[in-house]
Amino acid sequence: MSEAIAVVGAGAWGIGLAIQAARTGHPVTLWGRSPQRRGADGALPRLPGIAVPDSVALSDRLPASARLVLLAVPVQNLRAVATGIGSRAPMIACCKGIERGTHRMPLEILAELHPGVPLGVLSGPNFAHEVASGLPAAAVLACADALLGAHLARMVASENFRVYPSDDVVGVQLGGAAKNVIAIAAGAASGNGLGENARAAIITRGIAEISRLIVALGGRAATAAGLSGLGDLVLTCTGATSRNYSLGVALGRGESLTSILSSRSTVAEGVETAPALASRAALLGVGVPVIEVVALLLAGSLTLDEARALLLARPIGPE
Repeated sequence: MSEAIAVVGAGAWGIGLAIQAARTGHPVTLWGRSPQRRGADGALPRLPGIAVPDSVALSDRLPASARLVLLAVPVQNLRAVATGIGSRAPMIACCKGIERGTHRMPLEILAELHPGVPLGVLSGPNFAHEVASGLPAAAVLACADALLGAHLARMVASENFRVYPSDDVVGVQLGGAAKNVIAIAAGAASGNGLGENARAAIITRGIAEISRLIVALGGRAATAAGLSGLGDLVLTCTGATSRNYSLGVALGRGESLTSILSSRSTVAEGVETAPALASRAALLGVGVPVIEVVALLLAGSLTLDEARALLLARPIGPE
């Protein structure tokens, strides 16, 4: 008998999703690259202190059959991992970013690897430890097939985890990718002592950039104002445990990107997404000054002072 829900990726978010999926009553299997073992408290290493219920099976074999596959691996690893999945069940990308080199979004990668398989994306303002703990949260599940999307949203939702269906797969993916880049900018402003006003301005202008990108790629501008846009952006730009925001804070304090990354075991998706998203925006002819400055800052092409001066020197036009 095949498992109902397979969660691929045993990082913090994958563990949180597996715990949440188990609350729905469906059998769940959590896949990791290496064998996973619960500690004495029932927790797994990447999400300490929160017990993973026994109803979640642990496996190091990629799913060959399932009713639903949730992919919670970093976007830069998505292609390699998804290639090995044999299941033809609907696949939901639960990762946020743009693939370096190809500049593709998660569903574009999955459509290339698994043509004909129903695809969707789950995104929203969700910290893994809070979802795993059962604290109230909300997300969006976008699928081009609205009826299927509504069914899948009900399949992963529970009393404390509200999942809203959408058919704007472009808007939901872009919101999740771009917010990580904007969060680095917001963190750098905070770390550099530029104040709360500057952070609020970056968040607001970031939403404008996300909205322009969504429209340019055929999505709806209104999606930028929803959970996968504004909701996720606010959380990522203000939450102390946000990986991208905290990376920006460290940059703002003068730490080098190399030293920041070498001291971390977690992935800040905005680092790889920034140059890829800036390149894609340039091909579309869409102005994204905050995203562009972050890409240059991460590449070492700008200092913090130069980045600030570049943004403040931009011509003022209608908002």
